[in-house]
Amino acid sequence: MQKVNLGIIGGGTVGSGVFQALQRNGSLMASRIGVNVALRKVAVKTLTKQRSNPLPRALLTDNWREVVEDPNIHIIAELMGGTTVAREVILSALKLGKPVVTANKALLSAHGEELFAAAKKYGANLYYEASVCGGIPIIKSLREGFVGNRIAALYGIVNGTCNYILTRMKLEGADFGDVLADAQRLGYAETPPDLDIDGHDAAHKIGILASLAHGFWVNPKEVYVEGIRHISALDIKFANKLGYTIKLLGIVKKFEPKDKDSCGVQVSVYPTLIPNSHVLASVNYAFNAVFVHGDIVGDSLFYGRGAGKDATASSVLSDLADAALDLKFGNKHRVAPFVPHECEGCVLPIEEAVSEYFVRLNVVDRPGVLARIATIFGESNIGISSVIQPEGHEGKSVPLIFMLHRAPNGAVNRALKKIGKLPAVKGKPVMIRVESFE
Repeated sequence: MQKVNLGIIGGGTVGSGVFQALQRNGSLMASRIGVNVALRKVAVKTLTKQRSNPLPRALLTDNWREVVEDPNIHIIAELMGGTTVAREVILSALKLGKPVVTANKALLSAHGEELFAAAKKYGANLYYEASVCGGIPIIKSLREGFVGNRIAALYGIVNGTCNYILTRMKLEGADFGDVLADAQRLGYAETPPDLDIDGHDAAHKIGILASLAHGFWVNPKEVYVEGIRHISALDIKFANKLGYTIKLLGIVKKFEPKDKDSCGVQVSVYPTLIPNSHVLASVNYAFNAVFVHGDIVGDSLFYGRGAGKDATASSVLSDLADAALDLKFGNKHRVAPFVPHECEGCVLPIEEAVSEYFVRLNVVDRPGVLARIATIFGESNIGISSVIQPEGHEGKSVPLIFMLHRAPNGAVNRALKKIGKLPAVKGKPVMIRVESFE
């Protein structure tokens, strides 16, 4: 049986998980692909560090160049994270013509174009299934399984931390701060948790998926990002009464451009009201899911664990198998890492994106307030589909809930700015977009 040697950069959770996965199922993978992937070296920051998942000392080095530049190592797996040294590692390996497997979503989001160009220039390949949604094979599906489809829409619950928090808030009626603190104690959220709860982790992932779906590389600065800090137990309660569940959703949606100078692809991350009847509403706790609509295949759902040692290791092994097969048959670019195919495409400004809306106001309960607010919406050409006004004592502050018809984001934000200045409105209006999946 043919053998290829593997070098891993990074011995943390993912690196040690890949080592353990190879120990467990390496022979199974070899029997399926006809190539034995043998781990030769692992580069780590500190040789003496005590690890929860120990690696054999004989495999370790603290110099990543010893791994990358070793002529007897054929495949490099960059599993260290970060965007500086990791970038240097990958570029160095590609320059040597070595295929690289990575799980580094932040690096791909920031430097994907450069890395893919290097892979093409030096005749190597870059595999990155584990960079998005852990063990869910969404990258391969977009690159290969849906190669004959135009992707009209893609919706992803791609951050397990936010999904865990929002799930518990709904099921327990708990406040955001209390659930976040508990999630940190249980290891579901980092300290600090900003990358997750402010939506940036999800934005890295959804930008990669958007790029693959639409054939132009999405600049992460053009992805509209909104986190879940402002979601309250009250919002979740009213949403449920209306038949909705709130999820942090990554959205990639094609809009027909209004003119030749308009951009047509929305790429966004924000909290979203999802109908309870939709399959994504039942994706709970730390699980991820990606819902894809192709023009030929129709609707498809991918569901599974989006993070963690074993889920990520599963995707890394899948990429290692592809890399080994490409080496075996001498075809380093059977499936290119990224192929631009709609170079004129661009990201739709969030102000132009159209959706429905949930709006919660805190108002003084007195005659004429509802009418004045409705007038502002009407003057902005924004239709109201329903209103919830809980009974209160006249003169006291009460919540007022509006469900709005489809309208551009910019128009709704301008209307809410005017409404927020009304003397009867206390505090900043809360606006959460609604997705009907039509």
